[in-house]
Amino acid sequence: MAVVEQPELARATLKEPLPAPPAPKRSPIVFELAIVVFLGWIYNWLQDLAPLRYRLALRHGAGILSFEQSLGVSPERAMDHWLAGHHLLAYISSDFYDNAIFGVTFCFAAWIWWRRPDIYRPLRNTLVVANLAGFAVFWAYPVAPPRMLPGFIDVVAKVGGLGSWHNTLVKHADQLAAMPSMHIAWALWCSLVALRLCRREDGVRAGRAACFVALGFATAYPVATALVVLATGNHYLLDVLAGAGCTALAAVGAYYGPVLWDALARTWQQRLERRCT
Repeated sequence: MAVVEQPELARATLKEPLPAPPAPKRSPIVFELAIVVFLGWIYNWLQDLAPLRYRLALRHGAGILSFEQSLGVSPERAMDHWLAGHHLLAYISSDFYDNAIFGVTFCFAAWIWWRRPDIYRPLRNTLVVANLAGFAVFWAYPVAPPRMLPGFIDVVAKVGGLGSWHNTLVKHADQLAAMPSMHIAWALWCSLVALRLCRREDGVRAGRAACFVALGFATAYPVATALVVLATGNHYLLDVLAGAGCTALAAVGAYYGPVLWDALARTWQQRLERRCT
């Protein structure tokens, strides 16, 4: 005997909303601070090695500059001398160089950790991997910045910066870590965050105005950072490209690495099952 479903019950079943997925939880703050401490420890260890490799870093820096000149792309000296002759712009650039890398990056990181835990972890992993890649190059290939070579002006040291933070930063920074430029790596990461904030996990986009602002920031911030690090004599053009490459490769690994790993794991599991049968 056939059972006839009541229309009211069928409509009620169709209208019943699907259970919402659980909201993502914030990563424990203790874990996040431990990552910062770990990265800081590695950086300090590399800084302690700097005096032992000073001459080597100078040779590497001169070699990079010579390679760029052989290609006809070495704007560092011309930009450095031009900026040194414009005091106000040099002062603004020095403050930007000192403060933007930390202020902008940490603000973005704190914001997405607090408000957008749904996108925080892969972005956090991108920044961590980019830093580790940079540290590996610092260790394997120390490079002195252009300002340490003859014919360049140390604009940041000449003009100074706002407050005592400038002197503290210069004193504790690794002076032989020009390649790759972590200023560019962090700036590009901030651009990635700005663009990622325009879209939620459910695919809903932010308003046009917000996306327009995010796109403008994502373009202008790394470009401004690149101009500043080149004109202040702190990085070569190849450093800028290498810093951008660190973040780009780290982002690919953070977002597509888990997918590739799952695919490989399933492939190996299927092979093992076939052998067992």
